[in-house]
Amino acid sequence: MKLCVALDLQSAKENLSIVEKLSGLDLWFKIGLRSFTRDGWEFVDQAKRISGAPIFLDLKLHDIPNTTADAALALADRGIEMFNIHASAGTKAMETTMNRLNALKHRPIVLAVTALTSLSKDEFAAIYNNPIEKTAIDMARSAHNAGLDGAVCSVYESAAIKSAISSRFLTLCPGVRFKGGGKDDQSRVAAPETARENGCDFIVMGRPILLSPDPRLAAAQALSA
Repeated sequence: MKLCVALDLQSAKENLSIVEKLSGLDLWFKIGLRSFTRDGWEFVDQAKRISGAPIFLDLKLHDIPNTTADAALALADRGIEMFNIHASAGTKAMETTMNRLNALKHRPIVLAVTALTSLSKDEFAAIYNNPIEKTAIDMARSAHNAGLDGAVCSVYESAAIKSAISSRFLTLCPGVRFKGGGKDDQSRVAAPETARENGCDFIVMGRPILLSPDPRLAAAQALSA
């Protein structure tokens, strides 16, 4: 199980300070929509240069097939190691993207976003008119059939997705908190130990590490869970 540390602080300077503190640990850094929109490629390049760690660019691409595929190629050209696409963009968008990426000598890992971990079961059902458990598996299966490498899901869908598809189909799980920690703006949270039990390949942790008095120790605790 690998750790992605979410660089979600209020400024590039604060985020890069975390990158320096965690440099040398065997982990990934996640750069999301807020940090990327505010600080751009310069920030991405600085994070890679300081740490040498791989980057998960969490932009959740969601557009028509040609636009999604063009954006994916642009990310690959910049050397991004992993990014994601909303499964609800549709099978054609995912297939078109993978057809173009597979023509490259080396391509990033591509994941499909299923159900956002900020959504409660009731909120998800109101949007998709189906329960999370069923829809997450259906979305992940569509992504697998389109050639994607895995799915973004909560810890609680990870084992079911792997069982329905393949143990080799990756699951990346946000909403991971240490036992006794708060939920913040997440609804479906779990501890690192629970993530490991459910076969998660990647866990995403932000504030429990970013706001810790000792971020390096907190990251090490997550890695050893």
